[in-house]
Amino acid sequence: MKKKVLSVIMASAMSLSLLAGCGSTPAATETPADNTAATETSAAETKTEEATTETSAAETASGDVTNINVYRCTFNLATPDSAQVQKVQDAINAYIADKIPVQITLTDIGSGEYTEKANLALANNEINLLWTASWEGTIGTNDLYPAGAVYDLTDLLPGTPLYGSMAEGQWEAAKYDGKIYFVPVYKDNVEGYDFMFRQDLVDQHNWDINSVKELKDLEPMLADAKADGLKYPFLTQKTAMFYRWYIDKFDFFTADSSTNFFAVDRATDEVVDTIQTPEYLEFCKLMADWADKGYISEDDFTKVTTDTTTQTQDWAISWWTDIPVNDEADARYGQDVTMVPATDRWAHSTSALGSCYCVTANSTEAQAKACVDFLGLLYTDSTLADMYTFGIEGEDFTYDANHQVTQTSDKYNHSMWESANATIVTPLDNEPANKAELYDAFNGGANTSSAAGFRFDKSPVEAQYTACAGVFESYGFPLENGGIPAADVESTIEKYQAALDEAGYQDVLAEFQNQYNAWKANK
Repeated sequence: MKKKVLSVIMASAMSLSLLAGCGSTPAATETPADNTAATETSAAETKTEEATTETSAAETASGDVTNINVYRCTFNLATPDSAQVQKVQDAINAYIADKIPVQITLTDIGSGEYTEKANLALANNEINLLWTASWEGTIGTNDLYPAGAVYDLTDLLPGTPLYGSMAEGQWEAAKYDGKIYFVPVYKDNVEGYDFMFRQDLVDQHNWDINSVKELKDLEPMLADAKADGLKYPFLTQKTAMFYRWYIDKFDFFTADSSTNFFAVDRATDEVVDTIQTPEYLEFCKLMADWADKGYISEDDFTKVTTDTTTQTQDWAISWWTDIPVNDEADARYGQDVTMVPATDRWAHSTSALGSCYCVTANSTEAQAKACVDFLGLLYTDSTLADMYTFGIEGEDFTYDANHQVTQTSDKYNHSMWESANATIVTPLDNEPANKAELYDAFNGGANTSSAAGFRFDKSPVEAQYTACAGVFESYGFPLENGGIPAADVESTIEKYQAALDEAGYQDVLAEFQNQYNAWKANK
């Protein structure tokens, strides 16, 4: 399989070389959202009088009630049950009918198809309220904003229940160019990572997990898991993890694993090429060695594993994004898992946008106001927040004697972090009752990055930036997931850098450095 991966890399490198030589953006990276953005930027910047006064039949359900189309991603179920989503939608509309003049049309999409299907719907102007994140591919915050695909909410928010639902600092952290386009889900709005262990294996082998301080400390445990015959001793969850495991060393301010070759070195406060650092070589060699030993499966670097693989007992150790109540993972994965800190926690430019909503630029002013009204109620009304997150009481979840939530459904199942305000959504039955206070303390106890507040404008070098992201898929992803034999790691990194340079990497690096230096000089 690894020989096949190397062959694919060579073929991909040749095609990227041809594209870079023409100075064009690779066709494979063009998306419906990119194409839509070019035609809709003016709509995002200036709402004409015609757009704000005309109300379509789709917009108005009846009288002055405004209908909005809501798209969200489903992470806890491989395939959402459309009939149950319809029931939840109807229940929500019945509940909010006498509270706000808004009705919703709710679309749930499984995470494996979300970017593709949401992108298509976005291109067809079928979305008003979209769930997204700084780390999401194609329709992430750093894609939508420069494409002019999001509505400027700055003037709509002040004085609304939505604006009052969070501290001023949350809104400040979410701004782009001083304006508000994204509404954060108030959750763990700082970033850090943990090692995640299946507790039954910890008990079985008597692993001293508290002795684990860095990746290489996992190796004896991975050997045990391999001897047990587990398919995935170390499950990467088909994720390029360099930019997570090395967050203490670098601020990867693009918040995108496919462009983790740019970062601010925390020690020097300078933008660096991470591919040339000793840390990158160290990480890729370790992943390759583990794959050669059978600790990492080819299913991860060929992207066969899914978001529900963690719900099986085929793995031993994986990763987890640190949150105030890590016991939430037990319910998500359907088994007892235990976390050990792998990094510190950091507040930076995109940490507040690890889960958020945006109003699409194609929305009318009436629809934008309706989205703000709906989110305002969602972020302040526990009944609505629970319904939106957990579904129908008695069908999808129940309340226990302590009025905490027990999820019971395989038809509708979401988590707080991708739904609504952590202080409003009712805690699960395996979570502390004082969950809201824990979240406030968690967010307040993080380190602050020197690059916090910096946002890169890629428009001057967008073609090169996009081409480099394509190079990452050919080289960086397999390197970081054990897809390259250990003996070939160094030579492959050299080819990776050469392919990046041919795609215009040095131009993008210089632009990053210039923008960051100018930002530092003015902050």
